[in-house]
Amino acid sequence: MNDFVSLWSYLSATPLLWLTTTIVAYLIAESLAARLGNPPWANPVLVSVLLLSPVLVFTNTDYGTYFEGAQFIHFLLGPATVALALPLWDNRATIQKSVIPILCALVAGSTVAAGSTIILAQFFDLPMSVLLSLAPKSTTAPVALGISEAIGGIPTLTAVLVILTGIIGAITVTPLMNILAITDWQARGFAVGVAAHGIGTARAFKVNPIAGAYAGIAMALNALLTSLIVPILLKWLT
Repeated sequence: MNDFVSLWSYLSATPLLWLTTTIVAYLIAESLAARLGNPPWANPVLVSVLLLSPVLVFTNTDYGTYFEGAQFIHFLLGPATVALALPLWDNRATIQKSVIPILCALVAGSTVAAGSTIILAQFFDLPMSVLLSLAPKSTTAPVALGISEAIGGIPTLTAVLVILTGIIGAITVTPLMNILAITDWQARGFAVGVAAHGIGTARAFKVNPIAGAYAGIAMALNALLTSLIVPILLKWLT
């Protein structure tokens, strides 16, 4: 028993432990989703959280210790954000033909996502720090964290809210679009890209490649627009 405790004390102090644990949890979640036929509710990110949370609680591991190991994955969010330019470039011909509808949908979606969040936070009388952390929740994590820090929010809280937003969007988008009888893959993909950023985009690619491409386009454009409109909405609505 003492040997096990000594081994765990050594491993828990090694950043590689939590990096490996995170990767293993995601691989298990991805494999499970594939075996089940990739239903919306078996989202790999959600399953990974459900797998990792009990481990962290059982081992009494705080967030700082965990993040020290998983920060390499966080670092990769930067290059992943830059890579969002690829779907924009690959679909440039189609985008040029639909500039007006795309811009209208983008402005409406980004404004409603941020504006409704601010209004609801005020309605429920949430602390200003929480409101500021909530405002950029519908954009991709690296951009949301940057916005949150710049406007005085709590980046770690924003990270949690971004993930929750993405998971909820990825789970509900397909059933919701089916209920609304929206069959255009471009519209379906663009909507989920604006509302549920990277997690929703990953789901869109599994459903249809065209939806995935347009979700990537929406995610990239929404990241840019949200960084511009959130400070304006905060001044106007608060």
